[in-house]
Amino acid sequence: MILRAPSGARTSALTLESTAQRGARALTRFTARERGRVFWLAVWGVAIAAELLALRPVLFERDAPIQGLEVVFTLVGGSFAAFGLVAWRRRPDSRSGLLMTAMGFAFLVPILLSQLASPLALTARAFVSDAWVFFFVALLLTLLTSGRLQSRFDRLLVASFAVPLVILQLAWMLFDPDDGHLLLLFPSPDVAHVLDRTQRALLVCACLVTVVVIGVRWWATSAPRRRALLPSLAGALVLFLFAALLVNDLVTGTRSEVLVWIAACSLVTVPAAFLGGLLRSRLARGGLAELFLGLRTMRGEDLRAALVKALGDPGLVVAYWLPDYQSYADERGTAITLPENGGERAVAHLERDGFPIAALVYDASLDDDPELVEAVSAAAGIAIENAHLQAESRARLVELKASRERIVTAGDAERRRLERDLHDGAQQRLVGIALHLRLLRNRVGGDPSAEQLLTTASDELARSLSELRELARGIHPAVLEHGLAAALDALATRAPVPTRVSFEPEERLPAPVELAAYFVASEALANVAKYARASHVAITVRRVDSLAQIEIADDGIGGADDTNGTGLRGLADRVEALDGRLRVTSPRGRGTTVHAELPCAS
Repeated sequence: MILRAPSGARTSALTLESTAQRGARALTRFTARERGRVFWLAVWGVAIAAELLALRPVLFERDAPIQGLEVVFTLVGGSFAAFGLVAWRRRPDSRSGLLMTAMGFAFLVPILLSQLASPLALTARAFVSDAWVFFFVALLLTLLTSGRLQSRFDRLLVASFAVPLVILQLAWMLFDPDDGHLLLLFPSPDVAHVLDRTQRALLVCACLVTVVVIGVRWWATSAPRRRALLPSLAGALVLFLFAALLVNDLVTGTRSEVLVWIAACSLVTVPAAFLGGLLRSRLARGGLAELFLGLRTMRGEDLRAALVKALGDPGLVVAYWLPDYQSYADERGTAITLPENGGERAVAHLERDGFPIAALVYDASLDDDPELVEAVSAAAGIAIENAHLQAESRARLVELKASRERIVTAGDAERRRLERDLHDGAQQRLVGIALHLRLLRNRVGGDPSAEQLLTTASDELARSLSELRELARGIHPAVLEHGLAAALDALATRAPVPTRVSFEPEERLPAPVELAAYFVASEALANVAKYARASHVAITVRRVDSLAQIEIADDGIGGADDTNGTGLRGLADRVEALDGRLRVTSPRGRGTTVHAELPCAS
C-alpha cells in the first residue's frame, strides 16, 4: 500500500514464516550447541540465497530491464536480514534482532514472488506487499524493551496498521480489476479507487501518530535513552517520508518518483542506524580499559566521573552503604533512597564478602547491554573496595603514627623526669658528699694516711659526679633550654673529633624538632668517634620553608650501615614520628653524611 502507486502499477511484499519449527525435528539428534550452529547456518543460508535470487535479474539476466526500486528494496531487505541475524545471535533474549530479520525477509519475499508468473504468486504478492510495516513499527516502538510491546497503547498502535494493510487491502483486492489476482470477485474501479484513497489516508494517520509518539518519547527521555533511541528516530523520519509520499498520492493522484526514491534511499540508512545502536555498547566498552587502569586512585567524585564516562549516563548515582545508619548516601553524605525496579532508573547492588558496600543507580535503558553494566559494576566494586582498604590502611597508619608519637613523647617525658631526678637528687647528694669530704680533709690535716684516703675518695667522687652529669645530659640535655644552637655548640666542644657548627635559623625551632635534631647530632658524633676515623666533622642546620634540616658530615672511612645496630634505627623512628625523614649516605672511603628533615609549623 505504501509503495503501491495510486490506481496504477503496484509494488507488493510477502510476510516471513519462521523455519525454526520445521527444522527442529531434523536436529534433535544433535546437541543443543550443534543444533544452534546448524540453525544459524541454515538461516544465514536462506538469507543469502533469498538475496541472490532477488538480485538474479540484475546479476544473471543482462537482457532483463532493471527495476531500480526493486534493487534498492532488495538491498534494504538484505541489510535488515543480515543485521537482524547479527543482533539475534548476539542478544537471543531480545526480539529486536528477530523483528529486523523478519522485516528483511518481508522485503525480499515479494520481490521473489514477482519473478513467478502465476496468479497465485501475484495474489500473495498483492496481499503482503506492505507486511514489513508491522515489523518496522514494532521495532521502532520496542527498541528499549527488547523487542516486546509493553503498553496497551503500543499494541493498539501496531494493530491499527492492520485496518488499511489487511482489512482494506483484502476489500480493495475484491474490487480492483487491474492486477488480475485471484481474489477479484466484484470488479469495480470506482469502489477500488475509494478503498485505495481510504487506505492511504488511514496509513498517513497511523504513520504520523507513530512519528509523534517516537518524537515525544525521545524528547522527554534521559540522555542515555536518547542515544539508544536514535535508530528509532531515524526510522520515524523514514515513516514521515512515506507519509509525505502518501499525502502526495492523495493530493495529486499521481506517484512522485522523486519522493519514492527519497523514501526508498532513506530506508537504506535505517539498518545502518540500528547497527550503530548495536555497536554502541561495544564502543562504550572501549572506555572500560581506561576505567580499570585508573581504579587504584579513583574514589568519590573521580570514581563517579569515570563511571559516568564509561556508561554514558550523566545522571548516574554512586550510593555508598552506611552500616551505622543502615542507609545509602552519596559521596557528599546526602541520604539516598534506591528506586524500585521496573522504572526509568535501575539499581546494581555491589557487595563485599556478602555484605552491601554500595549501589549504582543508572538509567534503565542501559540494561539493554547487561554485559556493559556488569563490567562497570565490577569495576566500581573493585574501586570502592580498594578505597575501603586504603581508608583502613590510612586509619591504621594514622594510629601507628599516633602510637609512635605517644611512645616518643612518653620517652622524652621520662627522660626529662630522670634528668631532673638525677640533677635534683643524686647529683645534689654527691655534691654534698664532696663538700663533707673536703671539710673532713681539713680536720685531719695532721694524719697523712687519712688525708690521702680522703683525697682519693674526693677524686673518685668528682669523676662519678662528672659521669653522672654526662649521663643526665645524654638522657635529656638541659642545655636545650637555651636553644638548639647552644646545645650543638656544647656537643661540638665535648666531641673528640674537631667539629664545626653552622646554625642558620634565626628563630627557635619547635621543641620536639630541636630535641630530635639534638639526638641526631649526638648519635652521629658518637658514631664518628667510635668508627669513622675522621679528622673533621661539620654540623649544618638550616630551615627551608616549613622543613628544618640538620646534616652531620665527616671525612672518615665511610661504610656506615643504618640497618645494623639500634642507634640510627631509633633515630629514624624518632624522626619519622614527626613526619620527618632520615637519610644516611656513607660510601666507603668518602665519609658519612647523616641528613634529617623535620617538618616545622610555619
